[in-house]
Amino acid sequence: DQTQPFSAYDVINTYSEKELSDIIYKYGEERYSRQIARNIVNYRKNEPIKTTKQLVEIIAKSKPAGKDGHPAKRTFQAIRIEVNNEIEPLEKTILESIKCLKDNGRLCVITFHSLEDRAVKDAFKKAEGECTCPKDIPICICNPICYGKSLTKKPIIATDNELKINSRSKSAKLRIFERKEV
Repeated sequence: DQTQPFSAYDVINTYSEKELSDIIYKYGEERYSRQIARNIVNYRKNEPIKTTKQLVEIIAKSKPAGKDGHPAKRTFQAIRIEVNNEIEPLEKTILESIKCLKDNGRLCVITFHSLEDRAVKDAFKKAEGECTCPKDIPICICNPICYGKSLTKKPIIATDNELKINSRSKSAKLRIFERKEV
């Protein structure tokens, strides 16, 4: 969305090496995130990164040539998710949806991407009343509230028969949460 005041240019040219590395790893699931972030920061010491071509060249030099398609695919995905804030609203929407359910009501969520699935899984854990405080904090300060339980510890995936009928279901994962009045 080019009407937003915050852009990919801002992420690439203002984020610290650690911030870049973290978002590239978290949202892009890129194993070479540290090297990519380091090279971005080193490049911009001389001049800002203004074009996608410049960025692609930096990324391509940061990792071994592979068969995974375009070398910048994962990094561009991470930047897009960061700029558009795509994951946080999903978690919030799921939590609010669970709160709206009646007792024994169920929320079914289908995801098609691992990041979305992780967001759904995390939202379900929060709704189960699981503490979300960092592990290094000795006392829980998040005050979790239990709204019910996840009926799917592992996501339900398409069967071989479903895949024959509908090949697009290959990446689909279904998770179900049941509301229980506490």
